[in-house]
Amino acid sequence: QVQLVESGGGSVQAGGSLRLSCAASGRTFSTYTMGWFRQAPGKDRDFVAQINWSSGSTYYADSVKGRFTISRDNAKNTVYLQMNSLKPEDTAVYYCAAMAPGRRSYDYWGQGTQVTVSS
Repeated sequence: QVQLVESGGGSVQAGGSLRLSCAASGRTFSTYTMGWFRQAPGKDRDFVAQINWSSGSTYYADSVKGRFTISRDNAKNTVYLQMNSLKPEDTAVYYCAAMAPGRRSYDYWGQGTQVTVSS
C-alpha cells in the first residue's frame, strides 16, 4: 500500500520560513512525479509545485515562484517544500501527492499538514 506522510507544518509570522517533508513508502518512486498542493478554508485545492522524480524538472504556481523550492532525496524517498518569505495568504493545509508514470492525474495523497502564517 502506498503511503505519503507529510510533516513540518506549523505556525510562523509573515516573512518567516518553513520546510515541509513528504516521506513516500510502499513502492519505488524513482519514476513518479511528486507534487505539493494546498487548500485554504472555503477554497479549492490548488497546485503549488511539482518535481519529476527522475529528471528533477520543477514547476511552480505563479503565486509561489521565487519563494518556494521543491526538491527530493531519492535515497530517502522524500520530497521537500522549502517555503520562504511566507505571507498570510499562504495559510492552508498542504498536501503531498504522487503521480505514476504515464498518468495525467495524481494517484496518491497524503493526509495534509497545516501551515499558518500570521501578519
